[in-house]
Amino acid sequence: MLILRDGSVETQAEGFQFPNGMALSQDGRTLVCAESWARQLTAFDVAPDGRLGNRRIWAELPGPPDGICFDSQGAIWYADVPNAYCRRVREGGEILDEVKVDRGAFACMLGGNNRSTLFITTARWFGMDKMDQIAGTGQIVSVEVNDPGAGWPYN
Repeated sequence: MLILRDGSVETQAEGFQFPNGMALSQDGRTLVCAESWARQLTAFDVAPDGRLGNRRIWAELPGPPDGICFDSQGAIWYADVPNAYCRRVREGGEILDEVKVDRGAFACMLGGNNRSTLFITTARWFGMDKMDQIAGTGQIVSVEVNDPGAGWPYN
């Protein structure tokens, strides 16, 4: 939804398959949405007035993306809950890096000094029908990476 200056609201995009994390590129001209059930990152061009256009698949993925963030090279880190990792991918889907964790990876963000620390929120994963069993299993894992964060959200 886009809220216009006059207070009116416009729908910008529909038809997502379980939308999750969203990130805005460093130049503010590309918005990417993680579609978990579609196993893809979907991108839009962002016009100066905030309207979205040119919907396209940014990357098809081997697993369901959850939280995402851009780095300074224009690649995206995405968290994958059932496969227990965060992967760094370039537009088109080439996998550039991977950080494996011992439990489901729900979200990731580049922060810390120089935005070069990848923070990953994790919890044990037993499946959607057992969400009540993850209580008390959460951790935040951090690892230093080569390319710092860029774009939004910003920690």
